[in-house]
Amino acid sequence: MMASADQWLIAGAAAACSLPAVMLLIGPLRRVLIRHAVLDVPGARSSHSVPTPRGAGLALIPVIVLAFAALIITDTVPADPAGWIVIVGMAVLGAVSWLDDRRGLSPFTRLLAQFGWVVVGLFTLPPPGLIFQGLLPHWLDWAIAAAAWLWFINAFNFMDGIDGLAGAETASIGAGLMVMCLAVPALFPFGAIGLVLIGGSIGFLVWNWQKARIFLGDVGSVPLGYLLGWLLLGIATQGFWAAALILPAYYLGDATLTLALRLRRGEKVWEAHREHFYQRAVRSGMSHQATVIWICLFNLGLIGLAFVSTAGTLSSFAALGGAALIVVVLLWYFARALRLSEYR
Repeated sequence: MMASADQWLIAGAAAACSLPAVMLLIGPLRRVLIRHAVLDVPGARSSHSVPTPRGAGLALIPVIVLAFAALIITDTVPADPAGWIVIVGMAVLGAVSWLDDRRGLSPFTRLLAQFGWVVVGLFTLPPPGLIFQGLLPHWLDWAIAAAAWLWFINAFNFMDGIDGLAGAETASIGAGLMVMCLAVPALFPFGAIGLVLIGGSIGFLVWNWQKARIFLGDVGSVPLGYLLGWLLLGIATQGFWAAALILPAYYLGDATLTLALRLRRGEKVWEAHREHFYQRAVRSGMSHQATVIWICLFNLGLIGLAFVSTAGTLSSFAALGGAALIVVVLLWYFARALRLSEYR
């Protein structure tokens, strides 16, 4: 069913309000974080050089939650329990992640909380709720979906390592969801939430663009990864599994390949590092800003492929092949930049 003009107007208003709300809240929040010394102090594995407050998620996540709630209350997105459950999940994971930001929690405690809410979230996916469209037994479909969602949450957190990257990637996926609903009007609820994510992300980027005056923190990246994972799995259950893989393809490609390489070298993968491909680009001398702009430009190609696969203009497998090529080229470019810098 095609969304009405009123629904588009409400979604646009929610996005438009999210931007200044996040931007205005971060200012006083930043002062409080500095006063209480909630800071990321540069270390050997850091990509920044001065102590910087972390915890912008304390502003961004409540705004996104309130905007999401407004979309539910106004019936702009389906007014069923699913949205409310996801909102509660974001709030709980945000609280757990804030404790991790402040005191440090064990990897097991973090994963247990994330896994619990992933399992709960699987019951909220739009019907039929199966990622593989009935090709696998229900239990196996859900097991793979749970593992993929849990990995995406952590990949999103791992990739939040340079100025502007998390905000730009959130906005890119939000834009992709919005574009998809132009091809398939039934996907409008996903596009409406995508619009809100664009607004909130831009408000955050005002403070997080190079040089960042505040970082997102786990309190922001974990709930964002949870929400984005739910949205991507949601479009997959509607038959658009290729687009669900294409939109976050750079994040997934960089994080997954980096993890595999570190496992091969026998490194402790739960420890902080500077081995992601975007971090290699920064280590080569490329600025944070330039690195993120390159990623955004390649993300435009991914959004285009997601759109044509959704519209049926290009087959799912052809679109996935194009996305893989885009990601490989970008990863190669970042790795090559570092190798060239080492020869200078």
